[in-house]
Amino acid sequence: MALAHERVFGQRAEAIIYPEASYKAYIETYGCQMNFADSELVAGILQTTGYTFTPSPEEADLILINTCAIREHAEEKIWQRLKYFASIKRQRSHLIVGVLGCMAERLKKKLLEEEPVVDLIAGPDSYRHLPQLIRQVESGTKAIHVLLSREETYADMAPLRLSPHRVSAYISIMRGCNNMCSFCIVPFTRGRERSRPWESIVQEVEGLAKAGYKEITLLGQNVDSYNDRGLRFAQLLSKVAEAAPNVWIRFATSHPKDMLDDVLETISLYPNLTPYIHLPVQAGSDAVLERMNRGYSAEWYIQRIEAIRRYLPEAVISTDIIVGFCGETEADFEETLSLMRTVRFDSVYQFMYSERPGTLAARRYADDVPPQVKQERLERVIALAQAISLERNQAQLNSQQRVLVEKPSRRDPNDLAGRTFSGRAIVVRGAAAFAQPGDILSVNVTGASSATLIGYAASSN
Repeated sequence: MALAHERVFGQRAEAIIYPEASYKAYIETYGCQMNFADSELVAGILQTTGYTFTPSPEEADLILINTCAIREHAEEKIWQRLKYFASIKRQRSHLIVGVLGCMAERLKKKLLEEEPVVDLIAGPDSYRHLPQLIRQVESGTKAIHVLLSREETYADMAPLRLSPHRVSAYISIMRGCNNMCSFCIVPFTRGRERSRPWESIVQEVEGLAKAGYKEITLLGQNVDSYNDRGLRFAQLLSKVAEAAPNVWIRFATSHPKDMLDDVLETISLYPNLTPYIHLPVQAGSDAVLERMNRGYSAEWYIQRIEAIRRYLPEAVISTDIIVGFCGETEADFEETLSLMRTVRFDSVYQFMYSERPGTLAARRYADDVPPQVKQERLERVIALAQAISLERNQAQLNSQQRVLVEKPSRRDPNDLAGRTFSGRAIVVRGAAAFAQPGDILSVNVTGASSATLIGYAASSN
């Protein structure tokens, strides 16, 4: 799954704290929304075995770090954190430290050999084995389980929602990926694609709605290829929308070669299906797209954008762009800039290509774009993306938007931060005096930057 939306590395999940904990667990999560959903799944498993949770690694009996292997920067951060956890373990000899997720799968041997602090390693399909793995460590031996599964969806396991605010929740609807994009490590760390039974998804949606959640995001590496016994993603969206008519429904991530009109038509029919589409393009050059094994051309991608805007005129569209992929020429890069100008994305997540060992690209192509050229191209993408985002946001000035309040603003405690129905970030001035996370406000937009709208509440509902 592309690192869509809240692409934050190193964010610590807010933990529910139980004062009478006998065994305390601390979970730190890196990467995409799928990893955050997996951490909540892990928390649910640990809770059933007697663990409670702490926001402080210094007082934990068990530290689990849920990792990402998609980019080199994420792995570097995790190595640094393991060194810090080693310093804690010198003071708490009974402490168990485990590495979960994609990096655990990819670097299992290196983790065991080079980081003595690591006691436990579990891949993305091994979480239901965590109680046994912990017992194995307690008996005096290291524990590892990284086997990939063709069936595991965790459909029968209840996540423990780690945020104290019942505002937004993630639901994994499928796991793994069948798209062998040449730059991507995900098929090798998360395995083949399998879809979760639709009944269990709808049941979880209904439970979250009854618990008071206002927004649910359906997650998958490629949600458009969801297929449970012939029931496809458009049909799942209909069932979810009808199961929780008062909850805003989002999803991530879509793949350009698989997003068909039936999904867009379904979104247009239900008032609680939000018109936010994350559609990673990665590059605007057909030659680069072919080497990336993306399965579509730039022309096909633009036709998909046209279809989105035909069905959903108010849609907010974001994307991923990789610069400096193997063999990318200046002409190839200019085609990416041209596509950006044509599509006019609301937001762009941009990255320099970093070779991931084991991927098809690492085996087939030379990483031959010099680092200084990658950096210069990245800066040009950022500058263009910000200019377009600013124009797109300024077009919202003087409009009135429905806003779901998510949290206090980081800059001013008197303000609240949230997102519009279509997915734009917004700060509501002075709203802390009369509103709280979970409220839906009607907001008049009075200002805009490239990243955020600014507004004042007109009313709440």
